[in-house]
Amino acid sequence: MPDALFPPLEPYASGWLDGDGHRIWHEQSGNPDGAPVIFLHGGPGSSTNPDHRRFFDPAHYRIVLTDQRGCGRSTPTGEVRANTTAHLLSDIERLRAELRVERWLLFGGSWGSTLALAYAEQHRTAVSGLVLRGLFLGSDDEVEWFALGLRRFLPEAWSAFAAGAEDQSCAALLRHFHEQVMQGDAAAAARWNAWESAVMAVGEVPSSAAGIPSPPVARVRIQLHYLVNSCFLAPGQLLRGLERLRMLPAILVQGRRDLACPPGTAYTVAQQWPEAQLRMVEEAGHSSMHPAMARALVQATQDMKELVPLR
Repeated sequence: MPDALFPPLEPYASGWLDGDGHRIWHEQSGNPDGAPVIFLHGGPGSSTNPDHRRFFDPAHYRIVLTDQRGCGRSTPTGEVRANTTAHLLSDIERLRAELRVERWLLFGGSWGSTLALAYAEQHRTAVSGLVLRGLFLGSDDEVEWFALGLRRFLPEAWSAFAAGAEDQSCAALLRHFHEQVMQGDAAAAARWNAWESAVMAVGEVPSSAAGIPSPPVARVRIQLHYLVNSCFLAPGQLLRGLERLRMLPAILVQGRRDLACPPGTAYTVAQQWPEAQLRMVEEAGHSSMHPAMARALVQATQDMKELVPLR
C-alpha cells in the first residue's frame, strides 16, 4: 500500500438501507463527531474495500463507505432491476438522512466522480465540497474511447476483447457483451474484465488491495447495464449543471497517464468550473493506489479540512 495513506482502521458502525428489493450496505469509521465524507466507488459495478477508509484523517473525518446497488456487500448481487443513476442518487440522499448528516464532502473516482457530480447538482445544499479523481461524465464519447478508441494503444488486448463480435463498432460491441453477460456467459465477462484490466494496468504499479469485490459476472452485468443505457444521463447533463456548483470547494485530481478516463475530461470540467482546483499528477494513471495518486488524494482531503465544516 502507498505510504501516503493513513493507517488501517476498523469501522465503528455498519448497516443496511432497504428499497426496491435491494439492500444497500454502508459503514462508518473515523471520528463520529468529525466532518462527514462519503466515498463513492467506481465501476459501475465495483465496490469499496477497507483501504478506501485510509484516504482520510480518521481524527478529523466521519468516513462513510457504501456499496452501490448490486455491488460488493449489497444484495441481490449483480441485480440490474431498479438500478439506475437516479436510484443510486436517491440511495445517497436516503443514507444522508439515515445518518443525520447535514452536509458532506463527496469523494469519488471514475464512475464515483460521475455520481458525485450528479448528486451535487441535484442536492447542492447537502454538499460541503468535492474531491474527484479520474473524471468521467458518462458520455457516449467517453464510452466509445474505452471500448473502441483504445485499440490503438492496446491492439493485442483489443483483438482478444473483440474476438467473436461480428460487428466491431462501439454500439455493437456493447450490445454483444451485454447480451452474452446477461445470459450468464462467464467467458464473455472474463473477456470484458481482461480488456478493462489491460486498460487500467498501463503505467500502474501492482496493487494488493483486498476487499469484498463483486463476482466477475455480476460486476460486468451492472457495468454493461449502465453503459448500454448511456449511464442513464442526458447528453451533456453534467457539464450543463456545473454552474450550480461554482460556490462549492472542489479539487480535481487527474492522472496524466490515465487511459481509462483521459485528462481531457478533467480539463473540460475545470474550464467550465474555474473555481475548482485541477491538480494533474504527471506520473499517475487511473488507479487511486498509484503512490503519486495516493499522495495527491490524501493531500486533497487534508487541504479540504480548511474548507469544509465539521457538521
